[in-house]
Amino acid sequence: MFQVGDKIFYPAQGGGIVENIEERIILGKSQLYYSINILHRNMQVMIPIDKTELLGIRHVVDPQKLDDVFTTFHDGETDTTGNDNQRDRRNLIKIKSGNIYEGAEVIRDLVRCNSKKKLGTTKKNMLDNARQILISEVVLVKDIPQEQAADLLDRIINIQ
Repeated sequence: MFQVGDKIFYPAQGGGIVENIEERIILGKSQLYYSINILHRNMQVMIPIDKTELLGIRHVVDPQKLDDVFTTFHDGETDTTGNDNQRDRRNLIKIKSGNIYEGAEVIRDLVRCNSKKKLGTTKKNMLDNARQILISEVVLVKDIPQEQAADLLDRIINIQ
């Protein structure tokens, strides 16, 4: 269970802070909800406490794990099997998994593709989304402003 003030990660949305835990009655059923502020989207979401595991909501990674993601950012091979649609689906699954390493793989692979051939709109949007999601976690882990987190990630991405 999360506590008020906990820094969390909501897959496909990004990092946030648990602002409140409150009871709501919906359709006659009383249920506890987390009220989460998704900072980079300037969005407030209410999540039933009993759905957090199903949704993959987790605490943000610790600083050591984030540094490990950064140091291994360019490792591994880009998966080029299947057609574009299949790769896009795999990337979307990776982003939605909430696994920070898989999210970094999506960014790595799309940056590599972009260096060979300019990305189309769909892939560019996917790269921007994956990048914003990772930046939102960097902000919470390193306790730095979003612009600084974006600059840090961009420097790491561009190191070849």
